[in-house]
Amino acid sequence: MITRDIPQFDIDQIARSGQCFRFRPLADGGYALVAGGRYLTIRQQGQTVCFDCAEDEFEAVWRRYFDLDADYGRYQRAVAKRDRYLQAAVAAGSGLRILRQDLWETIVCFIISQQNNIRRISGCVENLCSLFGEICYNKREQVYYAFPSAARLAACTAQDLAPVRLGYRARYVIAAAQQVASGAVDLDAVRQLPYAAAREALLQLTGVGVKVAECICLFALHHIDAFPVDTHIRQMLEAHYPNGFPLRRYKGFAGVMQQYAFYYELVSGRRDAPARPAPAEKIEKGETKNGSIDHHQRKLRA
Repeated sequence: MITRDIPQFDIDQIARSGQCFRFRPLADGGYALVAGGRYLTIRQQGQTVCFDCAEDEFEAVWRRYFDLDADYGRYQRAVAKRDRYLQAAVAAGSGLRILRQDLWETIVCFIISQQNNIRRISGCVENLCSLFGEICYNKREQVYYAFPSAARLAACTAQDLAPVRLGYRARYVIAAAQQVASGAVDLDAVRQLPYAAAREALLQLTGVGVKVAECICLFALHHIDAFPVDTHIRQMLEAHYPNGFPLRRYKGFAGVMQQYAFYYELVSGRRDAPARPAPAEKIEKGETKNGSIDHHQRKLRA
C-alpha cells in the first residue's frame, strides 16, 4: 500500500470526468481501476491518497498514469481572475488530472463515445473487455479483464460484437483494429509525433473524426494543448466565449482548461452522467452518428 499526500488530486472527480471508462466505484467510497492490463484500488481522504500496489509498480506505472509530477496548481493560477466561468470551472474540478492512458484503448473508447454518454460508454467498454479481453487475476484472485488487443478485435465480425451493443460503432471498431493490426496505421510511430502530426495520423483511422482525434491526443498522447470540442463544449463556447476561447493565454496546456470546463458542464447537470460511475445502460440500435463540428475547431485555432 502506497500513501501519498497529493494536492490538486481528487479520485472521484477523475473517475467521473469522462477521460477513462474503467473506473468502478467501491462500497467504501474508493475506486477500482483497470489500466494497461493492471488492476488498482484507490482510496482517498482529503489530500491523502492510498494506492493498493507495491512501491516499484507505483513509481513505474501509476505516478506517470495520474500525471503526478505535473504542477496543476500552476495551471489553475494561470486562469484570468476576470474569467468568472473558468474560475468557477476550476473550483468545481480542482482535483482533476489529465490521465496518460494506453493509446489503443483510448482510440477504441472514444470511437465508442460518439453520440453516447459516460454510463453507456463504460458499459460497452466493460462488455468488450469481458468478451474479448484476456482473463487476469488481481492479488485477491478476483477475475478482471484486460483491454482486447487490436489483433483480437481485427479478427471479429459485426456479429461477434453484437452482444457488446455498439450499434453502428462496431464496424468502426473492427475497421480501426484492422488498420492497426495490419500496420497501416503505426501506433508506435504516432506516439513519437508532435501534436498536429499525431492528430492528422489519427484521422486516418476509420471512425476517428476531429473531436475524437483531439480526445486521443489529450488523454493518450498527453498533448495537453489539444482542445476537444463536442456539442456541449461548443455550446459553452458560444455562451461564454462568443469571440473565441483565449487559447493564446493557455498555450501549452489549453486541454487542461478544456477538461475543467467539460467537468463543470458535467457536474452542473448540463450533461448526461451518473453521480458516480454505475452499471451501464445498453446501447439501443439505430442511433445516429454525431455531426461534424470541425468549423469550431478551426475557429479555436484561428
